[in-house]
Amino acid sequence: MSASGVRGGAAEAPPTVVAQTAVDILDLPPELSPFRRALHRFLSHRPALIGLTVILILALMGLLADYVTPFEPTRVHVHKVLHSPDTVNWLGTDQVGRDVLSRIAFGARVSMSVGLVAVSIYLVIAFAFGATAGLLGGRVDNLIMRFTDVVMTFPSFILILVIAGILGPNIFNVMVIIGIFGWPGLARLIRGQILVLRELDYVVASRALGASHWHIMFRHLLPNIIGPVSVAITLGVAGAILAEAGLSFLGLGVSEPTASWGSMISQARGIAYLADMPWMWIAPGAAISITVLSINFIGDGLRDAFDVRGGRVGG
Repeated sequence: MSASGVRGGAAEAPPTVVAQTAVDILDLPPELSPFRRALHRFLSHRPALIGLTVILILALMGLLADYVTPFEPTRVHVHKVLHSPDTVNWLGTDQVGRDVLSRIAFGARVSMSVGLVAVSIYLVIAFAFGATAGLLGGRVDNLIMRFTDVVMTFPSFILILVIAGILGPNIFNVMVIIGIFGWPGLARLIRGQILVLRELDYVVASRALGASHWHIMFRHLLPNIIGPVSVAITLGVAGAILAEAGLSFLGLGVSEPTASWGSMISQARGIAYLADMPWMWIAPGAAISITVLSINFIGDGLRDAFDVRGGRVGG
């Protein structure tokens, strides 16, 4: 009797989940366009909204750092070297008396710039290779994918370290290097999406009617790969920020006196700093963690927003 009841309860669970998914989809008015449906689902994803709010605040802080920070990031206060947080220097000062809060704000400008520019560079490269391979197929596809496989066999971060060491620490070098070596994974994603979409009936019909490759790409394929590509881009921005922080920590990224979160943590190496002056490393470390976590929340929201199956929203 009891075993039968247990089996019956287990059998009734899946319809409940399906019903919840159906409600999520049917709650949206049928006249909404796919974009507005995706926007509605994104705005219903609470962690994504929190992440977007945090990123907007950090972006504004970086853009307006010249006006909202109490001190210049390179201004030295010789009488307040390694001073703990107080009412004047809210996050304390570093080894030469520079205000940590001001450097965090200017570091946000560097991190956001590196993330956006580096991802923009490898998005262009990835789209060129991935779209060409997926759309043309055949020998072109094989040639591009074998080249992509070769690039993916090299440890990208090691290559970035070597080239950064050769070219020297510079923010523009960091942007270009990360952008050049970040494209293979995204190219494979774009190519895979196009290979699936190109076999759909409406794409085949468009090709049969004599539509050009460019027309098929921008009219039928590109709008349908925005979802997965946008998720990959958000993860790429987070990865680029972490890569820049790592390079700056090793002295191969943004050079002094330019403020960078990675270089700020690098300056706090040593037991004395870790134990007695935690404001030196907690603030930049928290800035990196919060930024990357917020970007990942946005990526989760975009994934759910573009998921045509609906699914659970709201975090």
